[in-house]
This record gives sequence, structure tokens and C-alpha cells, in this order.
Amino acid sequence: MDYYSILGISKDASDTEIKNAYRQMAKKYHPDRFATKSDAEKKEAEEKFKQINEAYSVLSDPEKKSNYDTYGSADGPSMNGAGGGFWGGNAGGGFDDIFSTIFSSFTGGGRNSRASMAQDGEDVEYTMHLTFEEAAFGTEKEISFTRVEECPDCKGTGARNGTAYKTCSKCGGAGTYTSVQNTPFGQIRNSRVCDACRGSGRVIVDRCTSCNGVGRKRTKRSVNIKVPAGINNGQMMTYYNEGNAGKNGGRKGSLIIIFNVKSHELFRREGDDLYIDIPIKFSEATLGAKIEVPTLTTPVAYSIPEGTQTGTTFRIKGKGVKVLKKEAYGDLYVTVTVETPKGLNRRQRELLETFDKEILSAGDKQYAKRKAYDDKLKKRSREDKFERS
Repeated sequence: MDYYSILGISKDASDTEIKNAYRQMAKKYHPDRFATKSDAEKKEAEEKFKQINEAYSVLSDPEKKSNYDTYGSADGPSMNGAGGGFWGGNAGGGFDDIFSTIFSSFTGGGRNSRASMAQDGEDVEYTMHLTFEEAAFGTEKEISFTRVEECPDCKGTGARNGTAYKTCSKCGGAGTYTSVQNTPFGQIRNSRVCDACRGSGRVIVDRCTSCNGVGRKRTKRSVNIKVPAGINNGQMMTYYNEGNAGKNGGRKGSLIIIFNVKSHELFRREGDDLYIDIPIKFSEATLGAKIEVPTLTTPVAYSIPEGTQTGTTFRIKGKGVKVLKKEAYGDLYVTVTVETPKGLNRRQRELLETFDKEILSAGDKQYAKRKAYDDKLKKRSREDKFERS
């Protein structure tokens, strides 16, 4: 699996470019955006979303990314063959230990190297549910969520009052130490993260009771969210530095708001345009009429021309949804359906039959579509007779 292709970035992309690409792709294939799609489309989007998250989990992790770039796997090189042999297990500390040392020297001490690196905090996602009108006109809501924050009592040190620690005696406060190992390839100097202090250079003497020495704790946080007019279902807003706290001086993650907009009982939305289906009476379609068309604000009067056919769509400019971050509006498209009356009584049937006779007596030009259909039938009948003869 090519993680770079999945996120649509090059191999020399920066951390910021990787993060931005992930957000864009995650936004595009987020399951909430496919809530009204077919099962096949939902499944395809779900699989794509999983691949995007897998790609980001590897490329955003310095150690995994290094392994992936070098060996094609986030887990790094595989030294143990199925049949043992040259690369087989070696309890006595032979080639396995040697090459483990070599590779760990390249990565700064293997898995423990991450302990001393600045790590950005993870993003926090929050799904905000909106009514159709709230999304169209914008709103303001206060939300509450839980995030990881630096412990205020120990200032992130994990030590009581932020002072109950001492300099690590093993590494002298450097966070790393250098070991020398003799191998068949010569002497290798290997810099490792100190396992006594885990790269911090300090050893806690008395743990902070508030966070139990972790230095971070989960805290409830409230944020006021200003939803702009025109937001659509599945779109996202990012609040930087409102996510989980980082480690070792890393930046805070972001709070990502994902909007879930409830459908409307009359309108359906496509982009910034609104669509509505309105049934009209047979007489209104025949004679023309002025009908009342609902909008998101106040109803408007619209004139239906005489002879309107069912399925005809009319556009009312500027009565759609506000364009996001612009002083412009989409349009409202009205599709009319001519409703044929049912259950006619005797008098109504007589009147309709009289009406039909009056129309036919004037010729068939008032039923242009029916005339075209009849003409095609007659032509087909003549061709059939000619072929049979």
C-alpha cells in the first residue's frame, strides 16, 4: 500500500503538508458525508477512510515513517526467516544483536527514541448536529468535550508541585547515553535514549497526586462555536490548539468540528441551491395560475404560465442558501407536478367530456405531444404493411 499516493503527497512532504493532506482527504471521505449514499458507495468510502487513517498514522509518526521509507513497512526490517538459517534466532547475541545495534544507531535508539522527541498532540473530533435552518443561516453554540491537557499542578513534569524531581544519574540529565559495542564489523558507538529517565533527563522523586506522575490529565473543556451561514452536511471546521496536549514540548492538536445537518421536510439541498417539488391542480396547469412558493424566509408568489406540463422546473434566483463566506446566494428550483383529479362525480365527468370534445373539435394542435405520438404510430403501421406486402 502506497501511503503517499493515498494522501496525494510526495515523499518529501513536510509534517505540515502531511497533516493538511490528511485533513482534506479525511474530510472528503468521512462517513458522515455518505450518510445518504448507496450501500456500495458507503462501503467504498469507509474502506478509503480506513486507508487514509492508516496512512496518516504511519507518516505522522517519525519512527514508523522512517521504517516505511527505508524498508517499506512501518514495523521496520524483518530479520527472522521462517527456516532459521543465517538470519535465524540467536540466543547468544550473534548477528541479530549486531544488526539490531546497527539499525538502532541509525534511528537513535529504536522505539525508545520517541520518548525524548517533541510529539504533537492528537486532534479531537466532535460531531455537531444542526437543523437545516441552523446550517443555512448560521448559529452559535457552546459545546463541551474532553481533551488531554498538561497537568496544572505539576506543569506537565509529573512531579509534585512541578519540582519534586532530580537530575538523572545515569545520563547526567542529557536524556541519552552512548554505549560502545565491538562487532565483527568494527567498533560501533550507539547513542540510546536513557531508559532510566526515558529521555527526559529527570527522575521523579515524588509523583504528582493529581495526574499520578503522568504529567497530563483528561479535562472537560467548553468552546463557543460560531457556525457560519451556508455550512453543509459533512463539512468541517478546525480550531487549532484546542485538541490534546503534546508531549515533550510538542504542539497541541486541533479540535475538528464535523457538521451533521438534518434533512428538511420540503427542501433538498445541492451545493448552495435548493430544490422543491410542488403539486399543482389540472386547471392551474391548463389556465396558468399564481402559486405561493415557500422559501427559507418568507413565501414568494410565482406565476405559472398556461399549458404548463408536469415535471417543468422553474428557477427563482437568490432564494437558495447563502454561499459560505461570500455575500451571495444560491437559487431555488421549483418542479411542478400536475395532479389529475380522482373520484369524479357524474356532473364533473360530463363537464370534462364536453371540454374534451370542444378541444378535439378545434383540431389536434392543442395536444401537440399526443399528435406527434399518433403520427409515429401511423408511420410505423404503414411501414409494417409495406414489409408484409
